Amino acid sequence: MAGRGIFTGLPWWLKWVVVPVIALVVFGGLIAGIVSFLVGLVFKLLIFVAVVGAVIFVARKFMASSSDSRDEW
Repeated sequence: MAGRGIFTGLPWWLKWVVVPVIALVVFGGLIAGIVSFLVGLVFKLLIFVAVVGAVIFVARKFMASSSDSRDEW
């Protein structure tokens, strides 16, 4: 395979230090954008779950208090 021989004979620091650093420089903005999008999505999902949970909690409290007042009649 032609792709395997590209790094043959090169020093280890070129393969394991320089190439990843170049990849981070070239694709750093893309990687940062994807990570930022994912963190924002998880944050919005947690906010959604918290708000829905709070609405359900308030609705159950309201339903319980209104059924108690109806029983008193």
